[in-house]
Amino acid sequence: MRRKRKELLESDNHDRWLVSYADFITLLFAFFVVMYSISSVNEGKYKTLSNSLEGAFSNKGSDQNIANQEGTAYKIIQPIQVGDTPMTLQPIELDQPTLEEVEKKHELSEEILRERRNLIEAAEQFKEVLAPFIDEELVNVKKNDFWIELEMNSELLFASGDAALSPKAIPILQKVSEIVRRMPNSINVEGHTDNRPINRLQFPSNWELSSARASSVVREFEREGINSDRLSAIGYGEFHPIADNTIDEGRFQNRRVSIVLMSHAFARYGANDQERARLLNIAQPETTEGVEPQNTQKNR
Repeated sequence: MRRKRKELLESDNHDRWLVSYADFITLLFAFFVVMYSISSVNEGKYKTLSNSLEGAFSNKGSDQNIANQEGTAYKIIQPIQVGDTPMTLQPIELDQPTLEEVEKKHELSEEILRERRNLIEAAEQFKEVLAPFIDEELVNVKKNDFWIELEMNSELLFASGDAALSPKAIPILQKVSEIVRRMPNSINVEGHTDNRPINRLQFPSNWELSSARASSVVREFEREGINSDRLSAIGYGEFHPIADNTIDEGRFQNRRVSIVLMSHAFARYGANDQERARLLNIAQPETTEGVEPQNTQKNR
């Protein structure tokens, strides 16, 4: 009995693999059914989509139709416009206020407005008396609201590498002094050089050369009767170029002397703090009780 029972149990185990095999075949059949269903393409819809894309990216007009192989016409589908239609940008017209409008807007004092008009008049006089040199691009007149700058090329005033005024410079500076002598403005004379180094006993660097040239012009203005307390000589060397120092033309432009007429309210040794505030109509802060405001000397 025991032997027959053992043989019966062993025979049951041999058929168990059929269950797993049947499950595998069922899943495999389902897989192929799904693959077949998704691979089925509606030929009509496919052609419609293809023709639509072709019409959208072609150069044909929007009112034209295209036909498929069966002769069915399909209207070209235009791309969808996203957002607003681009508009042509119009240039913005900037205001160009007159001098009177600027004066009214800033509400400056009458004294500084009169001084500004005098500076503008002086700039026009410079252009008139120095017209031949302006045409040759040896002189340039620059106007600002509160100063004017007379830019003179060093070739007009000095020999190369020298700080002594050349004979032809004297008549030019005399014409300039006749205009500025009648004005009370401070005068800054600024010397500039190119970036080529200079190493002489008299001028170890461009600092000394630019300062010496500015001083020569200042001394000539003194001889022409301009008060010394209005004058200052400044040397900038090669460190404020107006053109490219790598080319000859640029270096030529950078070798220059600038004569700057400053407004009384902006000159360092012009008006003191209280006078400057009055000219510009700026409210002065209240001083601490018992402490008098420090008064800057007009001329140091």
